[in-house]
Amino acid sequence: MTMTLPPIAPVAPLPPVKSAPSSDGSQGFAAQLSEALTQVNELQLKADELAKQLALGEIQDVHQVTVAMAQAQLSLQLAVQVRNKMVEAYQEIARMQV
Repeated sequence: MTMTLPPIAPVAPLPPVKSAPSSDGSQGFAAQLSEALTQVNELQLKADELAKQLALGEIQDVHQVTVAMAQAQLSLQLAVQVRNKMVEAYQEIARMQV
């Protein structure tokens, strides 16, 4: 008795990239950094607004507020770590002898 196996299905193609990076790379990085900081700020403002609504009794779902505050905290921690790495890289470049 022999069993036949079905053929392996092809892998789906990757989704297209949103935008192509600029040729020098500096504007692309600056724009991405600015967008990321804007998102961090929006998450902080959203968490603050939800906390105010919870304190006023307008929201009964504490879970929603807790999740928003955790997202805001994690995004801020990530932004601080990225900043720290950028400062370290700058200091390393400044210490290089030419």
